[in-house]
Amino acid sequence: MAGAPLDTLRAWVAEAPRILVLTGAGMSAESGVPTFRDAQTGHWAHLRPEEMASVEGFRARPGLVWDWYAHRRAQLAGVEPNAGHRALADFSRRHPDRLTIATQNVDGLHQRAGSTGVLCLHGDLRTDRWLDPPRLCCNVSQAVPGSPPTCGTCGNRLRPAVVWFGEALPEALLEKAQDAAHACALMLVVGTAGVVYPAAGLAHIAHRAGARVAVVNPAPSALDDVADLVVASTAAQALPHVLAG
Repeated sequence: MAGAPLDTLRAWVAEAPRILVLTGAGMSAESGVPTFRDAQTGHWAHLRPEEMASVEGFRARPGLVWDWYAHRRAQLAGVEPNAGHRALADFSRRHPDRLTIATQNVDGLHQRAGSTGVLCLHGDLRTDRWLDPPRLCCNVSQAVPGSPPTCGTCGNRLRPAVVWFGEALPEALLEKAQDAAHACALMLVVGTAGVVYPAAGLAHIAHRAGARVAVVNPAPSALDDVADLVVASTAAQALPHVLAG
């Protein structure tokens, strides 16, 4: 796939010594990953997102919430990275230290495609962490199986290592992403509607710092006004072309 906007973006990529890429749910959807709300079908359709993605909801119904995330993990079992994920990983291998990926996705598809150092701003669905601050007795590898698994000594419960409603993004990862936004010459915003902050704020940081901002999304996004270029395309269609150099 080629054309004037894509060729322009490919030229910008070639010129940029540092590139920041922010990816969102649309990129994973191309691989067949249901969005959070799309995954609430069948048995789960009657539940509110706040019940399934908050500390309060987990404390109230830990078994239900744990099983919901087990359901989401099972949905990922047959999903593979798409051409957009692979294009980013291939570019990074060819051009070490030029490209930083920050993602709002929690599915690990960037890592499975071969990208390293991915800034997972909203966490990682494939891993767990302790609900309460861990004590010396809390060892994830020795957790007692259950829904959810628990520490056999103090009873602390494991929870998915994702960012829930009311929780702050991991401070260190957000700072790295903001530093990359300040330092980049080009920022690609891929597969996101641009309405979830603070992740969407990275585009504003890059724009204010003088970087070019390009939005790659098949539908209009809330960041189109801050963009220097809008490419109405999906990640799998556009990224293999613009990152081919």
